[in-house]
Amino acid sequence: MPAILFSPLVKWTLAAMGGAMVVQWAVKEARRINDELEAQRRVRVRVTDREARPTLRRDPATGEYRL
Repeated sequence: MPAILFSPLVKWTLAAMGGAMVVQWAVKEARRINDELEAQRRVRVRVTDREARPTLRRDPATGEYRL
């Protein structure tokens, strides 16, 4: 039974269509991820009161920084 032979033009066309589908999927995923990150960035609360913000202080005995 002979194998089905496609012309090179059909092979290249199928490869180009597959590549376009992969690129389209990658762009859609990148946009979805960026939208999620943007939403998280908007929700994040920023501390504006510098006095209420905890600071690190060096422990003279160990040399480590602690709250």
